[in-house]
Amino acid sequence: MLQWGSDDTPNNGRVALVTGAARGIGLGISAWLITEGWQVVLADVDRERGSKVARALGNNAWFVSMDVAKEDQVSVGVAEVLGQFGRLDALVCNAAISDPHTPPLESLDLKRWNRLLAVNLTGAMLLAKHCAPYLRGHRGAIVNIASTRASQSEADCEAYAASKGGLVALTHALSISLGPEVRVNCVSPGWIDARDPSQQRLEPLSVFDHAQHPVGRVGTVEDVAAQVAWLLSDAAGFVTGQEFVIDGGMSRKMIYQD
Repeated sequence: MLQWGSDDTPNNGRVALVTGAARGIGLGISAWLITEGWQVVLADVDRERGSKVARALGNNAWFVSMDVAKEDQVSVGVAEVLGQFGRLDALVCNAAISDPHTPPLESLDLKRWNRLLAVNLTGAMLLAKHCAPYLRGHRGAIVNIASTRASQSEADCEAYAASKGGLVALTHALSISLGPEVRVNCVSPGWIDARDPSQQRLEPLSVFDHAQHPVGRVGTVEDVAAQVAWLLSDAAGFVTGQEFVIDGGMSRKMIYQD
């Protein structure tokens, strides 16, 4: 595990493990938590990018390489966190195969189905399994990043929708199994523009894209990160077993529009 950067951020002693943290929503969550004084261990399967990102985030960012679908890597990664810090206060399960579209059902092979579910769903179970004993010791919290596609899907998204629906159900079950010592919630983003800023500038979203949402804009990584940070805070101490939908009201508009 590596530490990077300078001493220009506060440190409140709390430690968070964020998976899938080298880009997009996971990176945004990590950056937000660091501004609130967390020490954040970024876990990602992309070693080169993860190390670079941790270096850019500064002294309170660390990186560990991890394929969340492989229990040996999860076990070793969590042990490294404990070896470095001696504690773990929060787990954010964001690692996922993010492209929801797979080949049509008739062409979907079992290997691809199994890999997607292993990363998106089994990974969250393995992380909870190996982190729970240490989270209990600090009355910690888990936040799983699900998706609105768990309840509103489309063609050729069977594996992704199944994995995210299972993640919501896993959240509910874990909240009972791990309570009251560990709070477990999930955040289900809808349409979130998680592209790199350079790509956003090259391909700006249209007026139509923004008009789909009652709030008049497409969601951002920061919208999700702020929700996750709140769920990990003492202010959410009475919140567990819940799903928080971050979609700008789009799903309700789709359901109830004339």
